[in-house]
Amino acid sequence: MALENLRETLDAAQAMMGERLGAFRPEVGLILGSGLGPLAERIADPIFIPFGEVPGMGVSTANGHVGRFVAGELGGKRVLAMQGRLHGYEGYTAQEVAFPVWLMARLGAATLVTTNAAGAINESFRVGDFCIMTDQLNFTGRNPVTGTEPDAMAPRFFSMLDAYDPSLRQLARQTAEALAIPVQEGVYLGLLGPSFETPAEIRMFRAWGADTVAMSVCEEVIAARHVGLRVLGISLVSNMACGVEGASPSDEEVHEVAQTREADFCRLLEGILQAM
Repeated sequence: MALENLRETLDAAQAMMGERLGAFRPEVGLILGSGLGPLAERIADPIFIPFGEVPGMGVSTANGHVGRFVAGELGGKRVLAMQGRLHGYEGYTAQEVAFPVWLMARLGAATLVTTNAAGAINESFRVGDFCIMTDQLNFTGRNPVTGTEPDAMAPRFFSMLDAYDPSLRQLARQTAEALAIPVQEGVYLGLLGPSFETPAEIRMFRAWGADTVAMSVCEEVIAARHVGLRVLGISLVSNMACGVEGASPSDEEVHEVAQTREADFCRLLEGILQAM
């Protein structure tokens, strides 16, 4: 289902955010996923705007998602960070999930860095690894660009070749190497959720070429590419996917692992921003 009066709602959201941000114009949009929100506390001279105050925005209900924009400087860049995100499993439509990405683009961001916690399908990955997304499999069954209103914002048909920008991926690898933070690379598969995957589904996803799996990101990336944003995606491997090495994922495990990797995650993301 589409968001009613999408462009009018984006106009209202842009006007409201513009008033709150004043002369601030973001260079980079940053989405902080499950357990990764503490990075926003490092943003200098922050401006806080709760999602619920923005016309058209939903409110985060996911565990650990603060549910606010944080604008300011991080890694020498002007960033507009989402401390938490919206998910389809919370009851939001694909366009409602994508809405803040379109809004960031309107406010001036030319690049989107999206992060999340994910399960490892690739058995060579380990819990606690960071993984640079090389491509995605959208298995949510949804696309935010369906309908007529997104077609008026940007062309309806657009290429998803190199959806995750190759130069940004290279920059992330080089930054990780310079900081002595090991990283993996792989294809990300996004699901609607909220139930975790079955072992049979994980075996199928592995056969499709997926390396990691979670319940976010894909609709955001489609929306970003729709309006021409460059995209970098980074996952924290918070668990082995269901059935891999006998794993049975839980929400608690995701947040526990994120706490142990917080320092390196902050170093990595700030280093990437500095190198952009």
